Amino acid sequence: MPPKPKPPPPTHFLCIPLVTPTSRTQLASSLLTFREEVMLPPPQGFSLPETAIRPLGTLHLTLGIFSFPPAPAAPSPLVHVSSGENIPKEDRLEKAKLVLSSLNLKEIWKSVKKDGEGDQPSITLKGLASMHPLPKTTVLYAAPTDESFTGSLQKFCEGVRDQFLQVGEEGEEGEKLMVEDNRPLLLHATVVNTIYVKGRDKQRHRGKHGGKERMVVDRAGEIIERYEDQVWMRDVKVERVAICKMGAKKLVDGEGRETGEEEYEVVGEVEF
Repeated sequence: MPPKPKPPPPTHFLCIPLVTPTSRTQLASSLLTFREEVMLPPPQGFSLPETAIRPLGTLHLTLGIFSFPPAPAAPSPLVHVSSGENIPKEDRLEKAKLVLSSLNLKEIWKSVKKDGEGDQPSITLKGLASMHPLPKTTVLYAAPTDESFTGSLQKFCEGVRDQFLQVGEEGEEGEKLMVEDNRPLLLHATVVNTIYVKGRDKQRHRGKHGGKERMVVDRAGEIIERYEDQVWMRDVKVERVAICKMGAKKLVDGEGRETGEEEYEVVGEVEF
């Protein structure tokens, strides 16, 4: 029996960007303090390499993953969604952007919000959690709180994601616009990810993860306990939903020098 083919690599993702004019100061201050503390040697800190801590501009809540084929040498002309005609397969990214631009975020929010909630969903990020069992974890994230127990933010995000999951021609394998994932949607903002640690720091903390050697987060349980009450940002309104390209880009100043910050390339977005 031939081996099962590998799934195509992810190329883009649907997300709520978390850095806004309102949140930037809060997040920048929280991340700076966290970075300075966890990079210290024990007992004050955890000797966490700086490259394991995600830059401010990369923070987001992922709603779904796309895997688009490379653009053809001569793209086919686009067809407007309103025409009712099919868009060529090679233009799936353009199709995703059209679906995104057609979203009415206010209506989606209105359909799920509870009495007393505002005209836009708001996000408070608090604490840290592990993406994997603690001895092997490589990712720590901050999750949105639901202090009012309404679940409205979760439902809003699922409603946005479902608009993309519903696109695709039934009966044609591989025609779905978004990569299907049967797991519940886990809203999270990645704060620590050791996949970005290279060289000597990586060798010092090696561990097995998914059959591959990757740096594990030492004393992850202690880090989570110390920052369980950490509020990274509070009551920040969702301003937009975006499709971004995988792989954050390093930012440079006017003279071409790296600033130390990174951002994902936005290929399409829709605002409230």
